[in-house]
Amino acid sequence: MKVVFVSGCYDILHGGHIEFFKQARSLGHRLVVSVATDRVIRGMKHREPAFPLEHRSAVLAALSDIDEVVVSDGDPMHLNFKDDFLRLQPDMLVVTDDDRFEAEKRELCSQIGAEYIKLNKTSVIEPVSSTSIVRQIEAPDETPMRVDFAGGWLDVPSLARTGGRIVNCTISPLATRRSSPSAMRAGLGGSAANSVLTGRDGIAAELAMGTGWQDIAVIVETGLCIWRSGKCPVLEAKIHPAMLSGIMALWWTGQHHDTPQLVALDRDYDMIVEAADLAASGALNQSIDELCQGINLSYRVQRQEGMDELSTGAEIAKKYCGSGWGGYALYVFSNHSDRDVFVANDVGCIAIEPYMRFA
Repeated sequence: MKVVFVSGCYDILHGGHIEFFKQARSLGHRLVVSVATDRVIRGMKHREPAFPLEHRSAVLAALSDIDEVVVSDGDPMHLNFKDDFLRLQPDMLVVTDDDRFEAEKRELCSQIGAEYIKLNKTSVIEPVSSTSIVRQIEAPDETPMRVDFAGGWLDVPSLARTGGRIVNCTISPLATRRSSPSAMRAGLGGSAANSVLTGRDGIAAELAMGTGWQDIAVIVETGLCIWRSGKCPVLEAKIHPAMLSGIMALWWTGQHHDTPQLVALDRDYDMIVEAADLAASGALNQSIDELCQGINLSYRVQRQEGMDELSTGAEIAKKYCGSGWGGYALYVFSNHSDRDVFVANDVGCIAIEPYMRFA
């Protein structure tokens, strides 16, 4: 009688798990499933289990394809099942094709002469993970968008500059699962906001598109933020954005842009770094004038890149949002009245306010 052994957390059972159990069971005569304890889930997934161990064990035991359930709590945590595996001495250890610990598990199999078998994640059911389900459950009903002041492009890993910084701020009106106050592909971090609202891994999604991480980083953090340029988000400072209240507006250029298609364009990265330094100093010193110097220098880089000149009025700073070449443009004014006049005179204008979430 061939015994098949599989292991996992099985925190939230889904269709992929059921299909995996069926495929594993078909390889032998008896299927033993090792389920990790709550302690292991906390250590491996860095969160609380969605369901207590007793519930997870009971659900597994009720499945017709599973003949035995064992609870495993060993160390190291990624091999928490080792003692049970060696005690039961099954004929094979079955894993999915994305197994991250293949070498160690193959060595474990060799100790008792068991086979190590990988099953492809091919299914009519769209692949999903327990972690992604938890993220969807915990996803908020609304989220801010963002405006970037300076340092744009320095969050793209391939364009990062040592010592460089990115300065940005979250804004309202807020986007919800049902509607967004602004157009998509408009330079306000719409795709990142959508990732937050749908519970997806926003950083992975943004980097997969060939863009940077600043949008998702600030939307999750909120507030007026200064980030270090690099391959992943490192927050240097978070400042209350009250000084920006009543003085910011957006103007819609009339056309969308596509950031991934703009990454490779030539631009002055030394000036981008300089602009971010000015903006960061303004944020830290609570100086609108200094912050606006950084914004205006960022706009100068955009003009040198070839973007059209923006209309001029009573603003003290302006620039295209995000990667530019369309989308929204940010305008900053010295007072509330000038901002409101600007918004009232053009149907393509939106008044925005700085946003910071409080715990």
